Amino acid sequence: MRFNLTLLLLFTWFPQYFFGQIQEVNPPDYIKTIAFKSNTKESQLPILKLGEYVVLEFDALNGDEEDYYYKIEHFNFDWTPSILVKSEYMDGFDNQRIRNYENSLNTYQIYSHYKLTIPNAQTKRLKVSGNYLLSVFNDDDELVFSRKFMIYENKTNVGVSIKRSRDVQFIDEKQRVEIVISSNSMQFNNPKQNVKTLVVQNNNLNTAISNLKPQYTIGNKLIFKYDTESSFWGGNEYLYFENKDIRAANIGVRQIDLQDLYHNYLFTNTERASKPYTYNPDINGNYLITTIDADDPSIEADYVWVHFSLIVPNSFRGDDLKNKSIHIYGNFNNYAIDESTKMIYDEYNQVFTKPLLLKQGFYNYKYVVLNNGKLDEGAISGNFYQTENNYKVIVYYRDLGARYDKIIGLGEGSSVNISN
Repeated sequence: MRFNLTLLLLFTWFPQYFFGQIQEVNPPDYIKTIAFKSNTKESQLPILKLGEYVVLEFDALNGDEEDYYYKIEHFNFDWTPSILVKSEYMDGFDNQRIRNYENSLNTYQIYSHYKLTIPNAQTKRLKVSGNYLLSVFNDDDELVFSRKFMIYENKTNVGVSIKRSRDVQFIDEKQRVEIVISSNSMQFNNPKQNVKTLVVQNNNLNTAISNLKPQYTIGNKLIFKYDTESSFWGGNEYLYFENKDIRAANIGVRQIDLQDLYHNYLFTNTERASKPYTYNPDINGNYLITTIDADDPSIEADYVWVHFSLIVPNSFRGDDLKNKSIHIYGNFNNYAIDESTKMIYDEYNQVFTKPLLLKQGFYNYKYVVLNNGKLDEGAISGNFYQTENNYKVIVYYRDLGARYDKIIGLGEGSSVNISN
């Protein structure tokens, strides 16, 4: 009876942890342009060295100048809560108000821009490596949104090389990742059990491959040369537009209109899966806030209704895509797929359309298909082994008797020089 009562209490207090891994929570409509990065790289997935800073910025468009609070939690490799108490992974306190905010200046859309830097005067230091979740709450202690980030210790060398698939069926469509992990400062004990890896393509955790085991060892080197297990679809280069000047047509913008806010109409895109691969430099799904004639784009860049349009033949790959769900995809909303990104079919013009409210800047995007809940990134854009993609390999280690999963190394590679 005592055991059952304990289980009941645990389910009551921590229900979100008993039904799978913790997931990021996407914000409501009035929270826009969440930028989350380390102090050294312009990435929307912060992976920072122990001791470095992480910066969170976002806009609240409701004009209420609300107070927001943040909490930081530590997690295991599989995103289940670690058993560490806060004082073991943090010097200082969380659950603090975000004090740094400014209101927009000379913009049609009124908003408040919030900025949080960690460490700070209240949260003085994050002491251990591993997985972290940063959650933002409002005055009523309601969760507004959350984002994952990682802290690593530089204890290993992680070699990453990108190869073409060995599977003839997908040799022109997939890329595979080969990994070599070595260290001069530590000995790997039982690496098949204690070493875990996470391979991330273009900072997108939704498509990451986790928990590859070393196939064999040479001395103190761990070798990973999988084929199918470490393969990603190559995808295609991202489309892009720039509207740093909302009063004039920029890259990708064909028409401008001013109503309550500015409206930018992009050139209509077509499917690329049936066309040959064409190299087109991109920033791998990322975005950058920028505007002309402004000293501080974070508060002087305006919000614009950006109108996307897409023509897809009904006979494309034998499928009638009008009966499927097509979404606009990119890091501007953390690769979220929901009603806010779902395109609507215009019967009269025979084109899919969708307006999105976005802050001025340079954006990468592409179109993806959701078919019976399954994501197909290449249905419209295509999959090509030549596509330039960024890959990050994160190495976790839990030694015998340890109480949490450390991150002991980070490796990075690009498919720009892909080989057989």
